[in-house]
Amino acid sequence: MIRPEIKLRLNLEPLSLRERLFAYAVLVRLNRPIGILLLLWPALWALWIAGNGQPRWEVVLIFILGVALMRSAGCAINDYADRNIDGRVARTRHRPLAVGLISPKEAIAVFALLSLVAFGLVLLLDWKTISMSFAAVALAALYPFMKRFTHLPQLVLGMAFGWAVPMAFMALTGGVSDAGWLLYLAAIIWALIYDTEYAMVDREDDIKIGVKSTAILFGEYDRLMIGLLQLTMLALLIMVGSKLELGLYYQLGVAIGGGMFLRQQIMIRKREPKRCFEAFLDNNGFGMIIFIGLVLDYLLSVHG
Repeated sequence: MIRPEIKLRLNLEPLSLRERLFAYAVLVRLNRPIGILLLLWPALWALWIAGNGQPRWEVVLIFILGVALMRSAGCAINDYADRNIDGRVARTRHRPLAVGLISPKEAIAVFALLSLVAFGLVLLLDWKTISMSFAAVALAALYPFMKRFTHLPQLVLGMAFGWAVPMAFMALTGGVSDAGWLLYLAAIIWALIYDTEYAMVDREDDIKIGVKSTAILFGEYDRLMIGLLQLTMLALLIMVGSKLELGLYYQLGVAIGGGMFLRQQIMIRKREPKRCFEAFLDNNGFGMIIFIGLVLDYLLSVHG
C-alpha cells in the first residue's frame, strides 16, 4: 500500500528521489515477493530434474535472477494495462499508477529495462535457450491484456510463469524431455489453481468493472474446478516422478502437497476474500515442499 504521506503530496510538489524509488519498488512488487516465489519454484523443480540433482550453479543463479527480473517486469506491464481499472478495485486502488505516482510511460520504461537486463542474463546461455526467451517476454507482455478478451487469463499466466521449465531443460540438457513437458503442464495447471483463488478475492469488483477471470467463469463451481485442477496437478507430478523413477522423498513431498491442497479447499469453502487470499499465499509452501522432496530424493536416493 502506498504511504499516506506520499498520496497527500500528489500534485502539490515533486516526489523526492527516495519517494520515487519507493514508488518504483511498489510498482514491481518488491514489497510482495510472493509472485517471485511462485514463478521460482517450477524453475527450481526443472533445474534439479534436468541437472539430475546437480544443476550447474551458474545456470541456477541466472534463472533465479531472471525470474526476479521478469516477474518485476510483468508487474510493471500489468499495472500499465490496468491503469484505468486498478483505482476501481479495493485491493489495487493504491497502486502507484492508480494514484498517479508513476506515469504510464515510466511503467513501460521499467518493463523494457527489466526485460533487457533479463535478456542480458539469458545471453550467457546457449542459443536455443536464448531463442526460447523471446516467448517468455511475449507471454509476460500478453497476459495483462487477456482479462479483457477471455475468462482464461490465468491460462496465459500459467504459460508465462511456467515457461522457465522448458527453458531450464534446454539450458542444461539441450532439449526438453517428456518429463519436462509434463512438468510445464503441471506448472500451467498450478497457476490456474492459485490465480483462481487470487481472482476470487476481486470477483465482485471484477464483475462490476467487466474484467474477466476464471473465478467469474467457474462461478458457483469454483471450488469444484479448483479441486479438479489440484487433482490433475498432483497426477501430473506423480507421472513426472514415475518417468524419472523418483523415490520416497519426492513421493512424500507430493503427498504433503496434496494435504496442503486439501487445506486450501477448507480455506476457500466460504469464499471469504481474506481466506481466499490466504489460500493463494499457501501455494508458496506447496512449491517449496515439492522442491524439498526433489532435493532430498536426489541427495539420498540412487539415480542413474
